[in-house]
Amino acid sequence: MIRSQIVWLCLFLATGSLTGADNELSPQESAEGWQLLFDGKTTTGWMSPKGKPLPQTHVQDGSLNPHRCDYMLTHEKVWGNYRLALDFKISPKCNSGLFLRTYPLTPRPGRDVGFNGLEIAIDDTQNAGYHDTGALYDLSKPKSNAMKPAGQWNHMEVLSDGPLIVVLLNGTEVNRVDLDLFQSPNLRPDGTMHKFDTVFKDHPRKGHIGLQDHGSDCWYKNIKIQPKK
Repeated sequence: MIRSQIVWLCLFLATGSLTGADNELSPQESAEGWQLLFDGKTTTGWMSPKGKPLPQTHVQDGSLNPHRCDYMLTHEKVWGNYRLALDFKISPKCNSGLFLRTYPLTPRPGRDVGFNGLEIAIDDTQNAGYHDTGALYDLSKPKSNAMKPAGQWNHMEVLSDGPLIVVLLNGTEVNRVDLDLFQSPNLRPDGTMHKFDTVFKDHPRKGHIGLQDHGSDCWYKNIKIQPKK
């Protein structure tokens, strides 16, 4: 890890949760280069993964609910390295996820668009496996399940920086993944199998951010990004 990456990671871990009014930037956040990805009122900046505009019904009480969208609410911009922060809550038995680096948005034959990205799992479970909240879905288990019960708001922060993905949930680091270690399709670094026929060492290190709909209500707000300079 180069020195600039270490410094940026230390700042990420030290800053902790962002505060302020919902769906607004504080003066400090603005000065630090944060950008809002959701204005709390409209679907401006968001689309279906097929590039179609979204109905305003996805905005509910100052949050975005991806349920009944076309697989995931997709932010229109392509992002490289960044720090991302958001709050989420889920309904009972919910299965959702936060997609990173989804690129391109055209799915391969026989695959959904999720195979083009990385998913941080968000699920109504109490375990800490490959498909539980904080996992890099099917690739890396979380160290613990730090999610609050369904119906309560959780705060998540993600560092996406070159090969490094770090996930903080409610102030606890739950996952840290070096994608350079994923050098073969369908294999984790420890030799166990995963579902993706992708060499993640070579996966694009830029792409779209997405909020997954997997058949249940879930809500996202305070979605903010700080691109790496």
